[in-house]
Amino acid sequence: NPTGQLIGQQDLIKLIELAEKYDFIIASDECYTELYNDENTPPVGLLETAFAIGNTAFKRCVVFHSLSKRSNAPGLRSGFVAGDAEILKQYFQYRTYHGCAMSLPAQHASIAAWQDESHVQENRQLYREKFDAVIDILNTLTPAIRPPAGFYVWLKTPIPDTDFAQLLYKTENVTVLPGTYLSREFNGVNPGSHHVRIALVAPFDECVDAANRIKHFVNSLTI
Repeated sequence: NPTGQLIGQQDLIKLIELAEKYDFIIASDECYTELYNDENTPPVGLLETAFAIGNTAFKRCVVFHSLSKRSNAPGLRSGFVAGDAEILKQYFQYRTYHGCAMSLPAQHASIAAWQDESHVQENRQLYREKFDAVIDILNTLTPAIRPPAGFYVWLKTPIPDTDFAQLLYKTENVTVLPGTYLSREFNGVNPGSHHVRIALVAPFDECVDAANRIKHFVNSLTI
């Protein structure tokens, strides 16, 4: 993320090999890992890959997980870190002095959320339904690609993405994020230019309404 693309196991293996060769740590943010399109093909994780190639101590590998995406509970601030024990030993020491304990209500809510997978499966299905509806509307304007993971739609804009985002909010009260805010120029090209990122985190009806407002806005630009 934020591209919505998946990294394959062979690429992860290469990363692990490079980490071993050049002595660096792979810190993998896998908080989106349980939001994917194909229910029968979940994304492969860094620790799973490390174990599969015999790195059972997960050397130079650390992953971060959270309830914020899988359970739609970003305000709970509940997550965990796993991986190389030597790295985590130092992390725990840092956490002792720079962190704070979760409240008991948050801990109990976390226990319930981490132990239940049915609501995560339901959450994935809800995102699939929103993707179907929103992309169907946006595709009447310009090709909107459904990513294999995450909850973002990238839409190409007919005007600069920053102008598009400002005018869309001003005229339709819909907030999107300019692509240039999430990328940087390389060899004279900014891959996020003339694109906006749309987050489908709102309820189904609100996402459909927003998509129709975006459609109305784009059509007004071409008049």
